[in-house]
Amino acid sequence: MAKILVVDDEQRVVDLVAVNLRREGYTVVSARNGGDALVAVGKEKPDLVILDVVMPVMDGVHVAQALKANEATRDLPIVMLTAKAQDADILEGLLAGAEVYLPKPFHPRDLIRVVKSLLPDPSRE
Repeated sequence: MAKILVVDDEQRVVDLVAVNLRREGYTVVSARNGGDALVAVGKEKPDLVILDVVMPVMDGVHVAQALKANEATRDLPIVMLTAKAQDADILEGLLAGAEVYLPKPFHPRDLIRVVKSLLPDPSRE
C-alpha cells in the first residue's frame, strides 16, 4: 500500500487531505513544518509527498529542493498544495522539483486524481 506524507502547518488541511487519501486506500503520515518533513521522509520512506509552501522552520520550496538534491529521495514525487498561486509561485515550485502544483482552495477529487496519476493504484498492490 502506497504511503503518502502530507506536510502542512494547518491541521484542518492535513485532516481533509488525509481522510480523502485514506478513503482511496493510501496510508497517510503527516508533518507540520518543513524541518519535520525532512525527518519524516527519512523515517517513514513515503512514496509521495504533498507539500505546502508557506510553513515554519523551512518552506516547501526548500524542502522540495533538499529532497531533489539527495540521491536517495530525488525520484520521490512531490505535489505542492498551497495558497501561493501566482505564476511566479507555480514556476518556483515546479523548478524546485514538484511534479504537480495544485493551488488552494482545491477540490479533494482533483487531489486524488493527481495522486493516482503519480502512484500505482493501491487496490492492485
